[in-house]
Amino acid sequence: MKPIVEYQDYHLLVKDYYEERKRTSYFSWREFAKVAGFSSSTYLRLVSEGKSNLSRVTMDRMVNAMGLSGYEVDYFKAMVNYCNAKDEERKAPYLRQMQTIALEYKVRVVDKEAVEYFDGWKHPVIRELAPLMRGATPGKMAKMCCNEISAAEVSSSLEFLTKAGFLKKDADGAYRQTEKNVTASKEGMAYAVHAMQRKMMEFAADSIDRFGPQERNVSGVTFTVNRECYERISNEIDAFRKKIIAIASEAEDADQIYRLNMQLFPMTWNLNDSREDGNEKESV
Repeated sequence: MKPIVEYQDYHLLVKDYYEERKRTSYFSWREFAKVAGFSSSTYLRLVSEGKSNLSRVTMDRMVNAMGLSGYEVDYFKAMVNYCNAKDEERKAPYLRQMQTIALEYKVRVVDKEAVEYFDGWKHPVIRELAPLMRGATPGKMAKMCCNEISAAEVSSSLEFLTKAGFLKKDADGAYRQTEKNVTASKEGMAYAVHAMQRKMMEFAADSIDRFGPQERNVSGVTFTVNRECYERISNEIDAFRKKIIAIASEAEDADQIYRLNMQLFPMTWNLNDSREDGNEKESV
């Protein structure tokens, strides 16, 4: 689901919100209406189809039902007023308000949150696990992790993920993932990402002894390439990774979290980079 500031029509937002919730959990228009405090189970479906509108009163109910907070509330209310306005003159002030909020949101650089998210394996795993274990305690989540983590660490991770916008806690207490765009400089991200990758590679090595062949797939191949071939292989890996994500997103009843590591790295120095005097080229 897109970030809220990418919408200019709340009807589409309601539609996407419902479809996202239904895709990741059992969710119906009846349940949606109940959480929002509406007696009619068809009202929100009509809103999603653009056949009915929210009012100044009902939009407050939707704020709570969709778990909106902070700038999202202001943007949502401005969007409702903008869509419901009868002419361009009346729409203009609400559109300006939406544009101001969107601009401020999109240019935020959140290096601190991004670095903390990638600094280790725990936050990414808890972000995936929390929506699967609806209503579970941090202790139960901790026990489901293959690698050691305490209930206190899970609780701390949930607090961070929610505060930073990687997870959202709905009115019923369940967690769901967001697709918030996080902008961080490459310089600020490098250390944390590399640290997480190293840790994940350690887990991959340990998996050879910890899990049977039916639970893990570890393989490799050694080959020779030139630069053009390397670039082609790298592109294929990128495409493969995206395809894997697409396949995983189709899982309707997910019950386990996996990590896929893909490593492509040199086993020798480039033969054409050797010095003429025969000495090996030193790395820096």
